[in-house]
Amino acid sequence: MTTQPTYPRYLRLLSIAGSDSGGGAGIQADLKTFSALGCYGMTALAALTAQNTRGVTAIHPVPPAFLKAQLQAVLDDIGADAVKIGMLHSPEMVEVVAWAIDQYQLNRVVLDPVMVATSGDRLMAQETVQVLVEQLFPRATVVTPNLDEASLLLGRSVDGVADLEPAVADLLALGAQAVLVKGGHLPGDAVVDVLGLADGLRQQWRSPRIATHNGHGTGCTLSSAMAVYLAQGLGLPDAVDRARAYILGAIQAGAAVHTGHGQGPLNHGFAPLAMAVLEG
Repeated sequence: MTTQPTYPRYLRLLSIAGSDSGGGAGIQADLKTFSALGCYGMTALAALTAQNTRGVTAIHPVPPAFLKAQLQAVLDDIGADAVKIGMLHSPEMVEVVAWAIDQYQLNRVVLDPVMVATSGDRLMAQETVQVLVEQLFPRATVVTPNLDEASLLLGRSVDGVADLEPAVADLLALGAQAVLVKGGHLPGDAVVDVLGLADGLRQQWRSPRIATHNGHGTGCTLSSAMAVYLAQGLGLPDAVDRARAYILGAIQAGAAVHTGHGQGPLNHGFAPLAMAVLEG
């Protein structure tokens, strides 16, 4: 029996999301995060946006067949150790991503259900929400909605710390394996996030709020950092813990910088790591 040779390789992270022409969120934020954390980043674009720090002015969806072609090109050749999923604009796009997860047996999947931009712009068509829940909630390792997205998914307001754990429980009941509800949009001096797993585990994080006008792309950055740490083999609570530490550092490092005239980006490269090389 012939033994196949093994070669050194990079840790491979794939982002399936929309682009942000302003560079602060979406595919661009994901690639910056992957690179800063020492990983090899790849992309499958689901949509193009005309966007800056002030908001989204136009969205140009990618045809589903072309999204599938991108996924096949990347996964047939390079493969992926973890996947982050962001904005998916239509039911057909969701179905293509569900197909890829099954076809390539992708088992570290972070689903950031991007429905509303930091500026308040709606990014996901209403008819897509139900298909997203049905097709991707059961296939994702963890779903990471913010308050606006949790509210849209549940059809009720989620706007207080006391609402976070009930929201986690109800999102798990929709079929998710794990849910991290992000409380960054809550008022007050602390940022509270709550993680829940289908096995009953609950964990809460609380950190001081950093005063800044630069909050564009925080959700994209957190979810892509979580994907990195899952790819490294960490369990989900530890991956959340490490990802939160990274994003808090990125927010703090860029807190006083002015980029554009609206919600500016984070400093993704505040402490970059060398690209990690794995044996075999």
